[in-house]
Amino acid sequence: MYTIGHLARQFNLSRSTLLYYDSIGLLQASSRTVGNYRRYSEDDLKRLEQICIYRQAGLSLEDIKRILDSPQNLNVSILENQLDILNEEIKALRSQQYAIVQILKNNQLLEKIQVIKKETWVALLYSVGFDEVTSEKWHMEFEKLSPKEHQSFLEALGLPTEEISRMRERYQLLNRKEKQINDHTD
Repeated sequence: MYTIGHLARQFNLSRSTLLYYDSIGLLQASSRTVGNYRRYSEDDLKRLEQICIYRQAGLSLEDIKRILDSPQNLNVSILENQLDILNEEIKALRSQQYAIVQILKNNQLLEKIQVIKKETWVALLYSVGFDEVTSEKWHMEFEKLSPKEHQSFLEALGLPTEEISRMRERYQLLNRKEKQINDHTD
């Protein structure tokens, strides 16, 4: 059995944090001593470990409680939702980075943004044998198979929204034309 002080030290949490977890029903002691001190079991320790992992993933205490107290399929749903939220936050932060670079009118600062730039990506593709036709085909397939991921990829290259829209519309049109040709030849 573990004391509240032991858990606090082991997980680098304050005693008041653990008391708060107890008050909201997130982590309650398995037993109490004759002097009414909380005693935590090995299962409680494992639960606290899970709580810390989920906190590190950015989940709210409410969501963590729901995950730990419910079936596995809710776990997946909550985590997928958190991933979507994080992706949106990352997208917003990327936009802020590019806005700062534009405000400062210093494109050299783009090197501080830790993503691959369009020019680098294109040069890489061409260095391994891609040409314009192969590159078009690659984007068409990407758009056809995973439109949402293609959008995210283009955003990660730092392309302006208007350019991404034009590119995706073009690849969608080319995919429709290719499908029509294939339908007529069958």
